[in-house]
Amino acid sequence: MSGGARPAAFWATGLVVAGELCMDAGAAIAVLVFPAVGPLGMVMLRLVFSALVLLALTRPRLRARTRDDWLSVLGYGVVLATMNGLFYLALQRLPLGVTVTIEVLGPLVLSLVISRRASAWLWAAVAFAGVLCLGGGGWDRIDPLGVLFALGAAASWAFYILAAARVGRRFAKLDGLAIAMGIGALLSLPFGIVAAGSALLRPEVLGLGAAVALLSSTIPYAFELIALRRLPASAFAVLMSMSPATAALAGLVLLGQQLVPLELVGIALVIAAGIGAVRSGVSEAAASPVEPPVVTGPLTLPGAMVADPAGPLAALNPPLTGPIETLPPPDEPEEPFAQPLP
Repeated sequence: MSGGARPAAFWATGLVVAGELCMDAGAAIAVLVFPAVGPLGMVMLRLVFSALVLLALTRPRLRARTRDDWLSVLGYGVVLATMNGLFYLALQRLPLGVTVTIEVLGPLVLSLVISRRASAWLWAAVAFAGVLCLGGGGWDRIDPLGVLFALGAAASWAFYILAAARVGRRFAKLDGLAIAMGIGALLSLPFGIVAAGSALLRPEVLGLGAAVALLSSTIPYAFELIALRRLPASAFAVLMSMSPATAALAGLVLLGQQLVPLELVGIALVIAAGIGAVRSGVSEAAASPVEPPVVTGPLTLPGAMVADPAGPLAALNPPLTGPIETLPPPDEPEEPFAQPLP
């Protein structure tokens, strides 16, 4: 790495870590608001405010869309709402670090299933051992229903990645994500209104909901967009594999959620499995004679979560191994915050 590239990579790494911490801080604030609006009310607030920001900034083109376009983005929005709903329902019953660790299994398992390497079974075994260790302090400490919600969120994340890839091929810029976020917000409205009730009329509740949307969506997306222009995709994916650790730290500092040593070992094993799967995917791509395609379309990111550009998506489209370069679609004016995600 050249001397000029090292500082850029250093700051890009800092942005990724800061984005993860912001996302976890948003989740911690959501937990504090649960007594007022409940998890489904919090989902509604987050999706509504995130949708308003994205729709205002991207102003997506709605005309001349095909039936398949709308079916794709509709499925994307349904999975988005489901993923966030299950995540917050799990977060109500489980520590933040445990919830994120279980949820990370979704894209990890997807990448392992799609991988053609025998080492995938090793990383699957490591991840499974990590999940077993999460009950190290006694499974009576782990709410079974919360675990089911977290596993549902993990499965939804895997489906989300597949839906994001499909929508990314059909919609330019962030149009697909913005429209899907709007659909998810509409789907969450009846559940959120019933769960939150009159609390939605309190200004402080609305303010906290907006803060969660800002911390969990807008800021991380912006930081990751900048970082991906300065970091190799494989390095970015390794950093994202550390999300269970930052979630455990945020849960301890902001919510006072302490984990026993064996649970920390479980989180470390899942992180190791994620990093191992990323590096195996990069090695597989390097050994493949097929040239990676030029990426000019958007790779959208989850509302609460981040797609792994060198993990599951890389198995669908060959992984990127160098710095990301984005190209705006031709004959369209540039819009704020409308660059395609790498």
